[in-house]
Amino acid sequence: MGWGDREGVGNGTLALQRITGVTGKLNLSELNMIFKKRQFDQAGQLRQTRTIPITAHPLVRPHLFTVKNFLPAALLTATVSWLALFSASAEPVTTERIRQLPATEQAAWKTYWERSQTNALADAAALQAEIAANKMTNALRAPSGGDFKLKVPVGDAWYASDDARQLANAILSYQTPSGGWSKHIGFSRGKRRPGMQFTSQNEPGQKPHYVATFDNGSTTSEMEFLASAWLVTKRADCQAGFLKGLDFIFAAQYPNGGWPQVYPLEGGYHDDITFNDGAMTHILELLQGITLNRLEYAFVDEPRRRQAAAALAKGIQCVLQTQILQNGSKTVWCGQHDALTLVPAPARKMEPATLSGLESSGILKFLMTITNPSPEVVTRIEAGLKWLDSARITGAMKTNEKGRSFFEPSATGTEVRWARFYDLTNSRPVFPGRDGILYETFAAMAANNKLGYDYYTTLPGSVVSNAQKKWRKMQAAK
Repeated sequence: MGWGDREGVGNGTLALQRITGVTGKLNLSELNMIFKKRQFDQAGQLRQTRTIPITAHPLVRPHLFTVKNFLPAALLTATVSWLALFSASAEPVTTERIRQLPATEQAAWKTYWERSQTNALADAAALQAEIAANKMTNALRAPSGGDFKLKVPVGDAWYASDDARQLANAILSYQTPSGGWSKHIGFSRGKRRPGMQFTSQNEPGQKPHYVATFDNGSTTSEMEFLASAWLVTKRADCQAGFLKGLDFIFAAQYPNGGWPQVYPLEGGYHDDITFNDGAMTHILELLQGITLNRLEYAFVDEPRRRQAAAALAKGIQCVLQTQILQNGSKTVWCGQHDALTLVPAPARKMEPATLSGLESSGILKFLMTITNPSPEVVTRIEAGLKWLDSARITGAMKTNEKGRSFFEPSATGTEVRWARFYDLTNSRPVFPGRDGILYETFAAMAANNKLGYDYYTTLPGSVVSNAQKKWRKMQAAK
């Protein structure tokens, strides 16, 4: 049963009673003492528990102002939606949480957990072996770079150039033993040296961070490059690197069809099923390309093609299960969903559990490329498009001040935008700050926070217009 299919949605009183054990009305002091935040280590053992005020929690605070407007501050009726409250409960995948699953689900998740641990140990052991073989004291930190993006069209003669050859050599050298890639690697600096970390995201000696990830197009972009290089050059090492990456994708897929942001599992929000920055959507697009027999994937063997088709179908089903139900209607998706419960989940302070305008448009765009969608997929696309249409924002003017973008209310502003984040309960735009507070307006957030995050986007416009027209034409032709 997915998040959107659970019963009892919208009963905030029952939600608070379930969390606190208190019935009837709750006063402010009671609310301020009931929320406990648990932290687990990678082995799944409880490390610490600390109590924080629930009214100060960034996922709850914005929903309290409507209640305070009508009731004395000392007495709050528990009308906060349980969607908002339970979004705060997302936790990493741990052995303790797996033991709490239904008995029929535990075996698959236990196997997944053990495989993740084995791959993490293998990645670490390979690096340590290089350090020992080269008589080094510590590992070297990998050079940092920007997001790796494939800009040259598939089939272009450039892939036969010396620059492409050297880039392919560098990319292959940074592939982890488990098969993935980290993010922000400086491939332009050449091949990875013996004893050098596979990631640039942590100092040597610190806890490994983003060793292999799907964040910011990582792993899928490197695989697409290798496939394109193979198509032109027929390099066997590019073919082997791609297939190793494909096996990595298969290994990283959760039993419920989702993918984490980081694999092997790192803990924290990195374990969430991640749509943020298109992580899972990019995986689905790559698998779809294999199943459609695109030329650059011609070398993929038949058993892996069948496995890719199964993984794609399972992933699409996970997408449908995580589509959020609001007031009885399907809407869109959160940037992250808890791996085990599928509930909307928070990531960083400026990435709370909300409806996502940007990521959801990418998901819908992908769903509309499915050649023969099931009636359920069609229904979900229609629901998502309806929500996007209702969530459009006008009447704002973009200005720049000292290199920072601001959005001011303007009666003459005609450009259509969407917010990055919308309230889970009422679809109002919200603006999370780095201070952990959800603001009702961009101006209020900007007044109290350092900017540098995309709070508005125009990208959904291409989905509700061009992509939708193309999709409806395709459906009408059937």
